[in-house]
Amino acid sequence: MVIGVPKEIKSNENRVALTPAGAMEFTRRGHQVFVQSIAGVGSGFEDRDYEEAGATILTTADEVWAKAEMIIKVKEPIAEEYARCRPDQLIFTYFHFASSEELTHAMIKSNAVCLAYETVETKDRQLPLLIPMSEVAGRMAIQEGAKYLEKPVKGRGVLLGGVPGVPPGKVLVIGGGIVGTQAAKMAAGLGAMVTILDTSLPRMRYLSDVMPANVITEYSNEYNIRRLIQTHDLVIGAVLLPGAKAPKLIRRDMLKLMRPGTVIVDVAVDQGGCVETTKPTTHADPTFIIDDVVHYCVANMPGAVPFTSTVALTNATLPYAIQLAEKGWKKACQDNQELKLGLNVVNGQVVYSGVAEAFNLPLVSVEKVL
Repeated sequence: MVIGVPKEIKSNENRVALTPAGAMEFTRRGHQVFVQSIAGVGSGFEDRDYEEAGATILTTADEVWAKAEMIIKVKEPIAEEYARCRPDQLIFTYFHFASSEELTHAMIKSNAVCLAYETVETKDRQLPLLIPMSEVAGRMAIQEGAKYLEKPVKGRGVLLGGVPGVPPGKVLVIGGGIVGTQAAKMAAGLGAMVTILDTSLPRMRYLSDVMPANVITEYSNEYNIRRLIQTHDLVIGAVLLPGAKAPKLIRRDMLKLMRPGTVIVDVAVDQGGCVETTKPTTHADPTFIIDDVVHYCVANMPGAVPFTSTVALTNATLPYAIQLAEKGWKKACQDNQELKLGLNVVNGQVVYSGVAEAFNLPLVSVEKVL
């Protein structure tokens, strides 16, 4: 199979979808790998690293897209890439369709085969291609939240860990999944007082067992959220419904309950956000303020630490990408239920229920396209 790796062009996106080590795994199996020049530089990989791994460097994105049977990306195609997608071309990336009607219609129109990292799912309901970036984003949420709590950037002026004689800051984590767990670990490590909200009692029992004493769990409901946001300095939105829009758990009117300078980091922004006032921001302009509450809503948070993120992502995606290259997407998805669940839009048809429901589109059975 011919695999293409274009340079990511979303604002301040420095990740690349494939490391040189990953490229070598393809080429030694007899596949062709075309990488756009300087695609890996932001992550610390030079063109010569890919060439030494057996890949071919092409100058432009147009060349890569035109030659590739399978495009491997990090982020969803943006407007200037829509026209490069072609019928029957497999695009393997994070799509997060439910957060963008424009993207969904563009991919329907392209007649490409869109296999989304974020909906590949194991039998035990794990999301193996979302986990590594969720781990990065969860840890970064605290790192960025702590920064924006500083007074010069309009935060409350709170040091999360406190100092002797001064109590530590309080962190509220809404969602006890991968993002929430990693955020809680980081915040606890800094010495903050952490509360995790979740609706799963088994999950809360697990978190109570493994977390240090400065982390407590409470049941997630509107009453508790309204009560807790009044006293917490940093709020992490860590809610995920696979392939669907995130529920709005903090509404606009609730911001007035928070103290001026409270910081919200909505990691769920890729799926529309779990805060009503969320809107996607960039690393270049990461925050905005509504009702004196600082919102950090960067849609590609792991892009700020591209070396770590790129290696972690390739480690997770490569085994699946190799199956797709060896068998072709249809046979690979027929043989592997996990990959089948990754199919979202195929040859102009929506085959994933969360996407169809988000925009009231017709849903076609994935079995039909296979």
